[in-house]
Amino acid sequence: MASNQSSLGALTLGAIGVVYGDIGTSVLYAVKEVFHTGHVELTPDNVYGILSIFVWTLTVIVSLKYVTLVLRADNHGEGGLVAMLALASESIRDKPKLRSAMLLIGIFGTCLFYGDGVITPAISVLSAVEGLEVVSPTFRKAVIPLTLVILFALFAVQKHGTAGIGKFFGPITLIWFLAIAALALPHIVNHPEILGALSPHHALRFMWAYPGVTFIILGAVVLCVTGGEALYADMGHFGKKPIRLAWFSVVMPCLILNYFGQGALLLEDPSAVKNPFFNLAPDWALLPLVGLATAATVIASQALISGAFSVTKQVIQLGYLPRLQIQHTSIKDTGQIYIPFVNWGLFVAIVLAVGLFKTSSNLAAAYGIAVTLDMLITTVLTFFVIRYGWGYPWALCVAATGFFFVIDLAFFSSNLLKLADGGWFPLLIGGAIFLLMTTWYEGRRLLNASIRSDSLDLGSFLDAVFVSPPARVEGTAVFLSAEPGMVPNALLHNLKHNKVLHAHNLFVTVRNHSVPWVGLDERVEIEPLGHDAWQVIVNYGFKNDPDLPKALEQLKGRGVALDPMNTSYFLSRDIVIPSLGGGMAFWREKLFAQMHHNASAAAAFLNLPNNAVVEMGSKIEI
Repeated sequence: MASNQSSLGALTLGAIGVVYGDIGTSVLYAVKEVFHTGHVELTPDNVYGILSIFVWTLTVIVSLKYVTLVLRADNHGEGGLVAMLALASESIRDKPKLRSAMLLIGIFGTCLFYGDGVITPAISVLSAVEGLEVVSPTFRKAVIPLTLVILFALFAVQKHGTAGIGKFFGPITLIWFLAIAALALPHIVNHPEILGALSPHHALRFMWAYPGVTFIILGAVVLCVTGGEALYADMGHFGKKPIRLAWFSVVMPCLILNYFGQGALLLEDPSAVKNPFFNLAPDWALLPLVGLATAATVIASQALISGAFSVTKQVIQLGYLPRLQIQHTSIKDTGQIYIPFVNWGLFVAIVLAVGLFKTSSNLAAAYGIAVTLDMLITTVLTFFVIRYGWGYPWALCVAATGFFFVIDLAFFSSNLLKLADGGWFPLLIGGAIFLLMTTWYEGRRLLNASIRSDSLDLGSFLDAVFVSPPARVEGTAVFLSAEPGMVPNALLHNLKHNKVLHAHNLFVTVRNHSVPWVGLDERVEIEPLGHDAWQVIVNYGFKNDPDLPKALEQLKGRGVALDPMNTSYFLSRDIVIPSLGGGMAFWREKLFAQMHHNASAAAAFLNLPNNAVVEMGSKIEI
């Protein structure tokens, strides 16, 4: 019992550090941006109204939608938009047209995650470093250079992994939450009446009096729930209970206390509106607070970067991106990975964001569209899961998700007002990645169709070959094939040029499934073809780490004796030739051909031994 409690405590602390870093640092800029818009006059009634809107936004979107409803939609224990998409598409497998449309919507939502991944580290670290301006205006010129140095250091250490420093994330973020609550308490004690803003009537009164202004400022209010998606995305790492416990026991109370402290400060000193968070602190605590805020924002950014790596790996295995070089940074935790292309691609985009927007207030104008559209997509997917996956009554499903849909739509519509002021930036990033993903997916479909149209039936081919068999050599040949039952090009080339066949031949197709995990009991399927040849299908979920030699070890005792020292892996390295007419637009075919050319080798992706791989090229027109 004590062990379980200890484990729950450790997981809860870990969740505070990884899951809630982003939402925890929103106190740096959320209140400031609402009044910075210039649409809300700084009066006591308006302060009460805004704080009440903050409280009930956190309650409805985070507590009710994510913590209560969405966390229930786990895909074999995993969460996140990719897991939700897989779950939703599985629930409407018998509706192919609807399923295709939903897949596109879900993949677009995944693409927006990258837009969010650019804005979040930029605005978080920049807003923390801007605290130096409160210490002294002379630090203003150092804010952007210092921000870029911190971000560069953060991205430079990614290749070493976070195993060593990750254990400090929870304690540091917990100190951050306790600190922001402690900063607020003296101001709340001076103005205890501010706690009255807990009542929803203040929010309703403000919305009734200023409906137009309310709609406009929702684009800034949404900043208080940024990071809400992380609740669901990190469910597989920590589990539902620790995430819920961390939210209700630490995160939500500390956030609300800090927002109320900022409100109390604005009641006694309206000039503090320039940076109400840092103005909460006494002068002696300012520099330590800037340091702690910077550490908290770096941790929040780290969680998002790690999330980008994880999502990219999942999307690759779902077939929407080409293979990329993936490095494992931890022996114990296979989930800790590093993808150089994604790491430095994100960094370049973040440098562009900081250079273009220059201040956290300007970045706040760019922030929100991607987040709220993702929230909207999550709500839509949740409907399909609870209606078709769980079989709940239609009316209940519409009522439950419709309530959140209307709220998400209001936030998204408000953020559209910021489109010209910077909202285009994350949409541009998301749109570009969506183009790449759909081009790759469609290109792979065309490529496989072209291969199938020219392929020979494997069984018939083997029967024909063994009428007058070629010379046999010792060992096992593993031929990789996109589709089972087809003759791999590598086999044809081997017979044509080497004029030999190995003593044992495995024709292996690797299949990736839209579930997070495929267990070892379902990993390998085998069918004998005669002539000491077998058709093998190897199954992986989108969170499994592909390791083909390890998977093939399961064939021992099933009629196949594999000796690693006498096994060769034959791969076809296809060269794609774009052609006019049919398929995709010519420019997209050229883009696909380039992506295909630059894709990481299948040998590395499948963890094949370097000294046992034979690649044979062929040209294929699409």
